[in-house]
Amino acid sequence: MHRLQRMSSTATGLKSVDYEIFGNVQGVFFRKFTVDQAQKLGLVGWVKNTAEGTVTGQVQGSPDKINTMMDWLKSVGSPKSRIDQAHFFNTKDIPKLDFNDFVIRH
Repeated sequence: MHRLQRMSSTATGLKSVDYEIFGNVQGVFFRKFTVDQAQKLGLVGWVKNTAEGTVTGQVQGSPDKINTMMDWLKSVGSPKSRIDQAHFFNTKDIPKLDFNDFVIRH
């Protein structure tokens, strides 16, 4: 039974991905739309503006939902944003979620 529990927690397949988005992504409600999209997908994590004019953050959840979110981050964003590049890094499997919700950090 103990072995099954370990397998099932691994089978949940939770992932964590850090991201940084480049382009016209500040002052265009990018963070608000990112929170809305992540919450629609049931993902957790955070988003914030950087001093360099980018938006950065971390997203955690199931791999299929994370892939959907990554596609959204690199190609959709907020209606008035312009996404030039999206970098995804520190992708890793995690045993449990580190956050309870998806929030804007300052």
